[in-house]
Amino acid sequence: MIFSTFLSALAYILHLVISVYIFVIIIAAVLSFANPDPYNKLVQVVYRLTEPVYDLIRRKIPTSFGGLDFAPLIVILVLQFIDKFFVEILSRYALSF
Repeated sequence: MIFSTFLSALAYILHLVISVYIFVIIIAAVLSFANPDPYNKLVQVVYRLTEPVYDLIRRKIPTSFGGLDFAPLIVILVLQFIDKFFVEILSRYALSF
């Protein structure tokens, strides 16, 4: 019972973290079109949260086509896969106890 509750809570927290990070990626994508002040603290935080992941993707896959960078889309798709696959497995495993 305790282990089941722990796994269920872990699945929920993982889902929440993935959802918040997807929201941050969307904010970063919108900011990239708006050309904001790079010295703004909020802009710096958003870029610090997203750029390391974008760089990891860019090193593995060419993401720039026609002047558009598809790294945010790739990251969102990977996060959605993790959310739907692994978090769902974790949730179902927690319910099996």
